[in-house]
Amino acid sequence: MSASTIESALLKFKSSIPSYVDLVAVSKTKPNEDILLAYNAGQRIFGENKIQDLVLKQETLPKDIEWHFIGHLQTNKVKYIAPFVSLIHAIDSIKLLREINKRAKQNERTIDCLLQVKIAQEDSKFGIYPDELEGFITSNEVKSLSNISINGLMGMASNTKNDVQLKSEFGQLNLLYNRIKISNPAFQTLSMGMSGDYRLAIDEGSNMIRVGSSIFGARNYSK
Repeated sequence: MSASTIESALLKFKSSIPSYVDLVAVSKTKPNEDILLAYNAGQRIFGENKIQDLVLKQETLPKDIEWHFIGHLQTNKVKYIAPFVSLIHAIDSIKLLREINKRAKQNERTIDCLLQVKIAQEDSKFGIYPDELEGFITSNEVKSLSNISINGLMGMASNTKNDVQLKSEFGQLNLLYNRIKISNPAFQTLSMGMSGDYRLAIDEGSNMIRVGSSIFGARNYSK
C-alpha cells in the first residue's frame, strides 16, 4: 500500500473509535516500510505474533515503538522478547507466567501482561476458563511473581457473523473484568475486538483493539 493509503486509512480508523480505546496496529506479515508509514502518521503501538519477526523489527525500527506480542507464546521463546516487549496479550498458564517473570528479572524489568480468557466456542482458541480465572489470579504463586504486572484481560470471540453471540461473549468478558478489577487496581486494560468485530467489542467495554487489515490492507498469509 502507498504512504497516502496507509496514512489515510489509519487516520480514518482512529477518528472512528473513541479516544479512550487504544489501537494495536497488527503488523504481522507486513514489511518495515508499511510499519514506518503508520509510525510517521502517529501510530506507536504495533502487534506481532511471531517471535522472530518481532525481534527483527524491534532491532531495526524506531525505539519508541511499543511492541505487543499478541500470539500464542511458547515458554522457550520468552527470552527473546523479554528485554523490550511492552505488553504480552495472551497469557494462559502459570507455567508461562513463571517463565516471563524469570526472564523479566534477568533483564531487571517488570513485564506487563494480560490474561487470555477463553470466551469463544471453538476448541482451537486458547485461554483460561472463566470459572477458573479468579482462582488463578488470587493464587499464592501468581501473587509471588514480582517481575510481572497483570494489567487486565484479553479475549478472542468466536469466528462468527452472529452479532448476538459475539455480544454475549464480549459481554461475559467485560463482566469478569469489572468484577476482578474491584480488588485488582492494576487492571486497566480489556483487550478484545479485531477488524471484523471491534465495534461490538467497544460497545461491550473494550478499551484496546487489535486491528490490521483495516489499516494495512489484506494480510499476506503465505508469510
